[in-house]
This record gives sequence, C-alpha cells and structure tokens, in this order.
Amino acid sequence: MFFKQFYLGCLAHASYLLGSDGHAAVIDPQRDVDQYIDVAQEHGLAIRYVIETHLHADFVSGHRELADRTGAQIVFGDRAGVTFDHLSVGDGQQLELGVVRLTFLATPGHTPEGISILAEDTSDPVAPSRVFTGDTLFIGDVGRPDLIGSKGFTPEQMADLLFESLHEKLLTLGDEVEVYPAHGAGSLCGRNMSRETMSTIGEQRKLNYALQPMSREAFVAMMTTDLPDMPAYFATDAEINRTGASALGELSAPVPLTPAAVQTLQAEGRLVLDVRPAREFGTAHVPGSLNIGLGGQFASWAGALIRVGTPLVVVAEDAAGAAEAVMRLARVGYESVEGYLDGGIYAWDRDGLPTAVLPQMPVDELKARIDEGANPQIVDVRQVGEYREGHVVGAIHLPLGSIGTELARLDPERPTVVMCGSGYRSSAGASLLGRERFRELYNVVGGIAAWMSAGYPVEREPAHG
Repeated sequence: MFFKQFYLGCLAHASYLLGSDGHAAVIDPQRDVDQYIDVAQEHGLAIRYVIETHLHADFVSGHRELADRTGAQIVFGDRAGVTFDHLSVGDGQQLELGVVRLTFLATPGHTPEGISILAEDTSDPVAPSRVFTGDTLFIGDVGRPDLIGSKGFTPEQMADLLFESLHEKLLTLGDEVEVYPAHGAGSLCGRNMSRETMSTIGEQRKLNYALQPMSREAFVAMMTTDLPDMPAYFATDAEINRTGASALGELSAPVPLTPAAVQTLQAEGRLVLDVRPAREFGTAHVPGSLNIGLGGQFASWAGALIRVGTPLVVVAEDAAGAAEAVMRLARVGYESVEGYLDGGIYAWDRDGLPTAVLPQMPVDELKARIDEGANPQIVDVRQVGEYREGHVVGAIHLPLGSIGTELARLDPERPTVVMCGSGYRSSAGASLLGRERFRELYNVVGGIAAWMSAGYPVEREPAHG
C-alpha cells in the first residue's frame, strides 16, 4: 500500500493519498490539488476516487477540480445531499484499490453525513489497518456537534449521534488500528486537539478525554458546554462544498495598486488586510488596517474575522506574499481581493501618507506597569479552555472571534493591552480595536507563554459542566 499524509498548517488540515497496483484515492483534499496529482504520477498511480468524510465547513475542498482533472469519481456519505454527480456510499459499503480494501463506516455526530474509512492491506495480514476519521475522532478530541453541517439538528441530538459513532463504530476497532483525522491543533472543528497528526485506537481509548468511561448523558452535556464561537464563513463553505468550487486557475491574479489607489479604495469601503508579521505591522501600517499574519493560521482567522465577500486590499512584504495571501484566502472561499499595495508599506511611507503604529510590549514592561498601579485594561483573546488554564490576574476574556460584538465590555479611553498565547492573535485583536478608535493600544510580545516563562503569576478557573 502506498500512503502519504499532506498537512496544511494554515488550516490545521490533513488530507491523504493512498492506493496500490496503479490505483489511488485522495481523502479530504484541500482546494489547491496539484500536489496530489504530482505525487500520484511520481508513484505510477491513477487517482480513481476523491473521498470526502463530510461536507467541510472550515475550508473549500478541491474535489470538483481534482475529479475534473483526473477523471476520478467523487465519493460522499449517502446523507450529504451534494448537487453534482458522485458515488453515494452507505455503512459497510466497500471499494477496492488493488490490494487496498476501503470499508465505509457511517459516523454522524460532527455532521449528519459524516463517514469514516477503514483501509486494509489485503496482501499483508500483519500490516496495521488505518482509519480515516474525518472530524468525528481527532487526536485528543472529538468533533464539535454544533457546526453548520448539523443544520436541522440540535447540538444535543448531534452529540448523541456522536456518542454512538464513537462507541459502536470506531471504538470497536482493534487497538492497533492507526487513526488519521482531518484536522489537528488549532482547528475550530474541535476544542482540545493534539499537535500529533496520527495515533492509534488504543492510544485514544486511553488518552482522549472524550473517550473515557462515562454515561451517554454525561458525554452529551460535556460536548455541548463551553463551545467556541462558530465563524460565520462556515455556512458559506459548507454550501460551496455541497455544490463544488470552481477551479483555482479561474481566479484572477492580484493587481498591483499605488498608495493613492489603496487610499481611495479604503475610503470607498474596502478593507485593508495586512498579512505581515506582528512586529512589522506594529512598526508601521496603513491606518485602519486589519493584521492577520501569514505566519500563523492565517486562513482560519481571516474566515473568522472577515465577512465573506468583503472587498479586500492586501498589504504584504512583497508581491509573492500578496499572491500567497490570495491563494490562502481562496482556500476558505474568499475570492474578493481587488489588489495589493505595490511596494508595500515602504511605498506608502515614501509617498508621504500617514502610518499608524501598534507598540509591542514585552511582558516585563506589562508586569512593571501592573506593579506600579497603572491599571492597564488587559484583554485576553484566547479560547475559553486556554484562558481557564492560566491568565494574567484581572484580564478580561474576550475571544478573538467575539471582539466585534463585545466592544461594550471595554473602555476605549483606558490604556489597553492585548495578549494571546504567543502574540499572533493579539496583534489581530489589537488591530480590530485600533479600527474602533481605542486611545492607547499595545500588543504583548510572546503572550501568556512569555509571561509564564518569566515566572509571573496567573490565575486559573475550573472548567464548567
């Protein structure tokens, strides 16, 4: 059996290519599909199937383009309701790729149409089997039961289905079966995912908090408590995947724009999206711009913070960075970039246009200000679980995705310090506050990780439920 995992850190997304004897399948492909075609050709494989474990809501899949370019058949679970030609599979149905036997398991819970795929090498009885669990079972976690793919069901109903899928399907597999999910740490499709990209059923049975012995009622209560906010773009992406996205080659390349043109477009309502690292953004940026750096989980946070269809102008370090931003935005269904600032912030400054700054505050300085009684307004933009595990005493918890709707909790006249785990999300959060005329803003360098490494005190809160 040939097998390869592709991991896209920007979306914490895993996809897979497997096959034998000249035949292959791709599982849960990302939107840009060249890599699957290239690897298959290198190994003498023809892609026969493109299999989706469910209708993904957090990214746009390339299943239509991959099928069009290879002649492969697209495969979905029989409850997906997609609008294009495909092979619909039910529980227990099988396909063969040479010596590889694929058995489909109906595993609803994250979505109603969710399936998992058990892959067995029939030529080698001692080779471990692999199960591709989509967003049903992650490493260290299980799928959320409240996302848009579950439309028509309550989170409690979906959590009940998830319990059955885990205990009556996946946990009946042998401990040696290898587990390969569709997402890892950082994805909003779960809450507590590991940074590991594979495991075994046995390891998950022992270590995954959601698989520990408990009643169905306790599981449902746990899975429906303290869920992170769902990004608004999830509904759009699920529908794009239901109908099939256009090929990436059909998108227009970003247009270089002069500083004057960018200034005019911004005045007309375009959002200026600065994709440079937090430190460079802090030194100088176009006033009113939003900072989401390419160095982190850019696409996920762009989807969480920007309304789908918003006309965008990109500020990057160079033209290559702008092109990368356009590609990564397209992966989550954003195709509204009108151009990029030619020459970057240097051209803006060269033309004498005003720039804004976001001071970067080391944790030592923040500690000193607190000790001096300066009483800064500290805003922690991490997720609920992260905040509870340890935060600066007195910090206001305002998850990044909620800032736009929770501004009333903050005083724009007070000096405001924004922090996260490392300084990436906090720069985005501070840039959002900067668009709301906060008087004095700072981004904490290194975030809570630097704060704790310095030995400074934190307070913790117990989990609810």
